Amino acid sequence: MRVKPGTSWSETYARCVQAAPEAFDPDRLRNLTGGEWRRVGRPGDHVTPVDGTPIPGPPRVDYDEACQAVAAARAQHEAWAGVDLDERRARVTIAVDLIARHRDLLALLLVWEIGKPWRLACADVDRAIDGMRWYVEQIERQLAAGTPHERRPLPGPVSNIASWNYPMSVQVHAELVQALAGNAVVAKTPSQGGFHCLTLAHALMHRAGLPVTLLSGYGSRLGDVLISSRGLGALAFVGGRANGRKAAVALADTGRRHMLEQEGLNAWGIWDFTQWDLLAQHLRKGFEYAKQRCTAYPRYVVQRRLFPTFLETYLPVVGSVRFGHPLAVADPADPLPDLDFGPVIHATKAADLAAQFDEAVAGRAIPLYHGSVGDGTFIDGQDVSAYAAPACVLQPPPSWSLHHAEPFGPLDSVVLVDTEAELLAAMNASNGSLVASIATDDRDFAARVGEELQAFKVGVNKPRSRGDREEVFGGIGASWKGAFVGGDLLVQAVTEGPDGERLYGNFPEYSLFPSR
Repeated sequence: MRVKPGTSWSETYARCVQAAPEAFDPDRLRNLTGGEWRRVGRPGDHVTPVDGTPIPGPPRVDYDEACQAVAAARAQHEAWAGVDLDERRARVTIAVDLIARHRDLLALLLVWEIGKPWRLACADVDRAIDGMRWYVEQIERQLAAGTPHERRPLPGPVSNIASWNYPMSVQVHAELVQALAGNAVVAKTPSQGGFHCLTLAHALMHRAGLPVTLLSGYGSRLGDVLISSRGLGALAFVGGRANGRKAAVALADTGRRHMLEQEGLNAWGIWDFTQWDLLAQHLRKGFEYAKQRCTAYPRYVVQRRLFPTFLETYLPVVGSVRFGHPLAVADPADPLPDLDFGPVIHATKAADLAAQFDEAVAGRAIPLYHGSVGDGTFIDGQDVSAYAAPACVLQPPPSWSLHHAEPFGPLDSVVLVDTEAELLAAMNASNGSLVASIATDDRDFAARVGEELQAFKVGVNKPRSRGDREEVFGGIGASWKGAFVGGDLLVQAVTEGPDGERLYGNFPEYSLFPSR
């Protein structure tokens, strides 16, 4: 096995330097501040999870540099808010066309930076492109343009602090909608990965004349600037509950618009069910990208009498999952491998997952499945420290560190229940989640239980996801704070409507839920 010719890291980075020399120096990345790509910030050491190859790290700016960047973004916002909708739409369309033109390079960066298999990396870029074309078509209606109720840009730029796992279809997509709606954009690159892809995407957005700022830095050092700075219009955050809680506390006294998407343990309940072939298809697809997404299902709550059949369905699926080096081929002419997942985000995460499996078993959980990294497809001698094979435990103890949290990796757990009350308690273990699903032949049961689940979206015999285009998205309980997004709600979240408007979302004063 070898890396497919033309896809090595050195070749990929050289293509970036050629495509956007203003943003990529031969030896490092630049930051985009004040409408210019500047050689500021100190690059740190970084390696790709794919094979441990050293790659340029994010050029981390200091506090003062970030303050200046946010001040410049406020000036950009004042100018951009006065640009008419037709011009904004034209520039966003140019940006989307440029992104489409560089689609394969953006996808290849996702492979190297965050370990996405080629098929899933392409899907991430394509979702951003297709989604934005939908918003370009819908924005006049969404803003009620030309009517007495026309929505207005926020009073300042939108600050974006996002996770590393979906740089294009979540972060860039959201930023383009924010700009289309009349706002300047400030974004911080995730420290764990995705900063090369975001640098190229923002170079293309900047070329199209969009008011975007891109900074790298430690969240602990830049948090005050990107969350609490005077003049910001909103904060869009995607990440874990600990950092989300800190952001919420910092926002408490500002009254600033915010959208804080946080983690929750998404569960799949199985009760009075017979459609096992259908479930097998969903189980297999659920392993895509090693379950490193906010809408993954790592917990199965199974009616005890159905456990033997569940096991007969689950074990062949988990045993057939394909993982390994996402660019390894036997022959140079071979297509890139069609894998379910590559590495997890870094070696420390892989070690954590292994330790959490051992912790569950030490607490008397039953090891249902424990795959081996050796089952993956790799290049001889490559670093495989960031790879984690699928694993699953039965009946983890309540003291388990993942009993109430998502693993964000291919580590499943199964909980057996005997009553409807037990099923509800087990599925609601994390005090709120983004999605949940019920597998059952009893539609009345599904409707009754679905109303009691603390999940924003509930699927019946199918999974629910973030969704695209007109699909709304949010969370219940601790999984979400602030305005909901997706479809028309995303535009509403980053614009101002009539006085006294009550947005859909979770706020200290109220919670209001749309049809979902």
